[in-house]
Amino acid sequence: MMHYPLLLKSVLYRASTVYPEKEIVSRDYSGVFRYTYRDLNHRVAKLAHALDKLGIQAGERVGSFAWNNHRHLELYFAVPCTERVLHTINIRLFREQLVYTINHAEDRVLFVDEDLVPVIEDLADELPTVEQYVIMTDKSDLPTTKLKNAVSYEALIQNESPDYKFPEFDEWTPAIIGYTSATTGNPKGVVYTHRGLYLHCLTSLVGELGVDERDVTMPIVPMFHVNAWGRPYSDTWVGAKQVYPGARPTPKDFCELIHKERVTFSAGVPTIWMGILQEMRTNPGKYDFSSIRVLMSGGSALPLSLTKAYQEELGVRLYQGYGQTETTPVTFTNVPKSALDALPQEDRMRMRMRTGLILPGLEMRLVDSNGQDVPFDGKSMGELLLRGPWVIEEYYKNPEKTTEAFVDGWFRTGDIAMMDEMGYLQITDRTKDLIKSGGEWISSVDLENAIMGHPAVQEAAVIGIKHEKWQERPLACVVLKAEAKGKVGREDILSFLEDKVAKWWIPDDVVFINEIPKTSVGKFSKKTLREQFESGRLNTRA
Repeated sequence: MMHYPLLLKSVLYRASTVYPEKEIVSRDYSGVFRYTYRDLNHRVAKLAHALDKLGIQAGERVGSFAWNNHRHLELYFAVPCTERVLHTINIRLFREQLVYTINHAEDRVLFVDEDLVPVIEDLADELPTVEQYVIMTDKSDLPTTKLKNAVSYEALIQNESPDYKFPEFDEWTPAIIGYTSATTGNPKGVVYTHRGLYLHCLTSLVGELGVDERDVTMPIVPMFHVNAWGRPYSDTWVGAKQVYPGARPTPKDFCELIHKERVTFSAGVPTIWMGILQEMRTNPGKYDFSSIRVLMSGGSALPLSLTKAYQEELGVRLYQGYGQTETTPVTFTNVPKSALDALPQEDRMRMRMRTGLILPGLEMRLVDSNGQDVPFDGKSMGELLLRGPWVIEEYYKNPEKTTEAFVDGWFRTGDIAMMDEMGYLQITDRTKDLIKSGGEWISSVDLENAIMGHPAVQEAAVIGIKHEKWQERPLACVVLKAEAKGKVGREDILSFLEDKVAKWWIPDDVVFINEIPKTSVGKFSKKTLREQFESGRLNTRA
């Protein structure tokens, strides 16, 4: 066999060679921008030349502070394919975390979307390593800015050559660095190599959640978060038409793009799918979703009620995936095995609530508190450990956190799970979110899914609150649909749960709130809820 390095340049090479005419659509500041894979290849080459002229050396970091758009896609290729490292900065981190991650990564250049410039202007004096700012805009003139050494993206690449000979180097070379969303402490740096991204890209093409040249894909999951779940690379590799929703997209924007561009596949978190469903319900008949082949949900557990609503109201299959920042990220996807075909519809739907099947190339274990393996019997729970070619082996410049996160070469996910005899994993909770009541564990995830089955509930999060007798008891934090506010109360929710969960699982109380706080990547922020209610919200029960 040839000694041929697995590099991301081969992804761009195939798309521009085999599918040069295929379209990329990007919602830009002045309207919808369209070009082809041939054009993408030429603009990536121009950007590569510009990076050379900026003096960025191999291995140095280039930061992107941007939404999902075609310029961000060009950075995804030009930076790593020239042996530099792209730092995709989470735009929703707190100010202190933004400063920390940019300085920790030692970014030399920041590429910033036009509408995000004010955020970086506020930080600039605290970013000693940044020497150049590139503002990504479709306007001919550079927007007014206080940033020093700022230049327009289009002006930067305008006069460069559309041809570039990308170098060859070791496949273990870093390509992208991202940081965890960090509910406590500073975010942790995670480095993705060309080899890991290449192999992750291949496996993300497997099964019903895979894509091919006939697909029209729209990655809703942010490109600044865990490589947009690998979509920019896998969708480019197969030559799919790609649709990027641009700056500050709303459910209305997503629906319009699906309708107008005939999207067949998209990926996002449950809160996004809830918002899109509400937009569809508010405007019946306005949008045509018949083009959709399948949708992928990840980031947090997928409620059964949401899956059913998409299937029954929209005729759309919504499947679940699982992963983490440390795993590039996808490690499990829930697609129906042929063995499930004979099951009744209701049972098949319940199986779709499982986290999923492990992707090819990965290995897993479930271990108890003593580090002993637990059986895959659908009942025994343990912490999920993973290893494989796109699982990290360390945190960037953080030996202390690395030591905590690994045991005997296995990555500790921090998630508690069980595996059934069919090979389907079920995440029952984060270790920090499990509720320990009277010596027994209660899964906040299962409780949330049950509560969100109530027709009046829009969102629900369950947290553990200290209890003088039982150690912890569940508190349900519920957001009602607009039409149900003032009509549905505490007892309605509790009585709804009586035949759905064990009696001792039923929350001791229900609080109704206007909105569940979210993390920077759209997950429920249970840390915020615990801080809000930890003073003791529950009544003591015998």
